Amino acid sequence: MGCSVPDTTPIQQWRHVEEGAYAADISTDGTLAVVSGVNNGVNVWRIGQSEPLFHWSHQGEGNNLVMSAHISADKRYVVTADREAFALWSLETGEPEGFWRIDEASIRDVAVTNNGNGILVARSNGKVMYFEPRTSRRLEFFGHQEKVNSIDISPNGKYALTGGNDYIAYLWSTDTGQIIHTFTHPTRVTKVALDDEGRYAFTADSQSKSQVWDVQTGQPVTALKFASRQKIFTDVEFSKDGRYLLTGSPARKVYLWDLKSGEQIQSIQVASRESISPPTAVVYGVAFLPNDNIVSISSSGLAEEWQRER
Repeated sequence: MGCSVPDTTPIQQWRHVEEGAYAADISTDGTLAVVSGVNNGVNVWRIGQSEPLFHWSHQGEGNNLVMSAHISADKRYVVTADREAFALWSLETGEPEGFWRIDEASIRDVAVTNNGNGILVARSNGKVMYFEPRTSRRLEFFGHQEKVNSIDISPNGKYALTGGNDYIAYLWSTDTGQIIHTFTHPTRVTKVALDDEGRYAFTADSQSKSQVWDVQTGQPVTALKFASRQKIFTDVEFSKDGRYLLTGSPARKVYLWDLKSGEQIQSIQVASRESISPPTAVVYGVAFLPNDNIVSISSSGLAEEWQRER
């Protein structure tokens, strides 16, 4: 089933932080990366360049604890979060546009819409907040009964996908808070993702159910096929043509999948940090490049370009 021997030889490799990263995200087109470094704050990189575009500090010059970051689909905004606060940044000016502290429960995940119009914030108490920074409109979603692990938002900000320890993922409206589709799993939902083109939703649990759904009908499209008892995913990206799915894992692996069949096409093993034993790396971000290759970024602080199997 698919490729059993992982590719370990990147075409190119760029070191974005020296001491490793807490979090990172890659833009949908694979050209920009935002990286939260262990010892150098948050940096925005144009992948392939030797100097960062911007250097950001979340809470003054103290310790950097930013553990979540998301680039909007239009590459105009970034949202970053530590456990207690989140910030909105412009990718055009490099300046912050707002900083908000959460008093009630810690932040688990964040996502931002096109134009920075809306921010989605998941919290450890099961509540999810949709917030519009320019209008101060705020909507609380109370559908989850337990901790929320993963969230995503449509580029236009109309739809949110959230998954948690209650074994459920919900697709819901940010206008009304009403649930549109309910996706149930046999164990806790660990990763969710929306297709930027508005066709698909992805939900995965802590064991073996990793499902692509039709967002219009709520019906299953395909299930990813793998032999192992479980697969945990750390990032998910749909190809623009809707034929492929790219996933990252906490164990150095990037997988390319055929979206129609659910079969694995390619396996990639990213580099680990040489100073760490045993060698390991969490893949934080994956994307399809304009040249159709694959780019990854991991906790090793390395961005890597890979030849995509055809």
